[in-house]
Amino acid sequence: MSTEGMEYDAADITVLEGREAVRKRPGMYVGSTRQRGLHHLVSEVVDRAVNEVLAGRAGSVDVTLMSDGGVRVADDGVADGESYGADLEAELTSFRVGSGFTGRRTAVVGPFGVGLFVVNALSSRLTAEGTRWAKEYARGVEVEPPATARASRGNGTTISFWPDAEIFETTWCSFAVLAERFRQLAFLNRGLVISLTDERPADGVRAVLFRFPDGVRDFVAALDAEAGGATDPEVIGVEREDPRMAGTMEVALRWSGSPARIRGFVNSVATGEGGTHVDGFRDGVVAAVTTYARERGLASAPDLEACAERIVEGLTAVVSVKLDEPEFLGATRQLLGNADVRGCVEEAVREHLRDWFAAHPEQAARVVDDHVTRAVRRD
Repeated sequence: MSTEGMEYDAADITVLEGREAVRKRPGMYVGSTRQRGLHHLVSEVVDRAVNEVLAGRAGSVDVTLMSDGGVRVADDGVADGESYGADLEAELTSFRVGSGFTGRRTAVVGPFGVGLFVVNALSSRLTAEGTRWAKEYARGVEVEPPATARASRGNGTTISFWPDAEIFETTWCSFAVLAERFRQLAFLNRGLVISLTDERPADGVRAVLFRFPDGVRDFVAALDAEAGGATDPEVIGVEREDPRMAGTMEVALRWSGSPARIRGFVNSVATGEGGTHVDGFRDGVVAAVTTYARERGLASAPDLEACAERIVEGLTAVVSVKLDEPEFLGATRQLLGNADVRGCVEEAVREHLRDWFAAHPEQAARVVDDHVTRAVRRD
């Protein structure tokens, strides 16, 4: 093939930076120009507000799907003043792509962690309002002076944005999808109060509020209720901070008689493929149950070893770990790889179940006898 006329040099390279790069290739930053990308924009703004709550600077987060297609995210935080406004302005105007996993004391709402800058660049309009400051932007460029943004009279920060119809194929967010994600966040971050209001329906406003004082225990109870299966009345909870894994764990489980439902999370993000935290949980349950059964002569050691993998059948469980430095196997962050986490979770679950069995002998005998006997018989 002739290469005549195909010379290529530096003059042919176009470098896109900042908002121009985001608007030119939006899918690289929010994954899609369809509804999934819209939800990612919402997640990035909610991420900031939720972490204000977790840091103790706010108490609640309110998300509103406005009738004109905009989304408003407000927190009731106490952070204020020019320096706070300047910090938020920097987030809105500086391209600082983060990992999305910034330590155990923060929750991750969106999958990529690209920050408010991308939201600003992909919005036809965005306003940010605090107690003594206000900013307005059009497609990432500041409007001077603000045409509509006004300093808030109350506490906290309010960010409102309108996804750009020039970028997205639809600007209609799903109430159901967002509600489910916010409910999950409230389960995984005990003390978080988050509401979602939809002003768009012609038949009237609809709203939900999520707050779960018992955290992942409430999560397990909800999963069982949704499945509609008969359950043992008590949800067993395990909480521990372990410096060996540089993080904390919150685990809840209940034997329900249904097929196993074990859900893993790292820094509030679901790990659909599991990982060392889920493996450690399984190890701990198997160790505690087989030890109890062997000590009481419910089955022989060879029988227990042969059916070990089936002992977790009938369990509903949530395994949530929050780590300073999570390590994932693969780019999708679906599989946790931190080796120390497995042993730490196994130890915590095994020890807690051992103590729970001793304190609840009748329930322990029923649960262990039923599950070990069923598993052994299947062999």
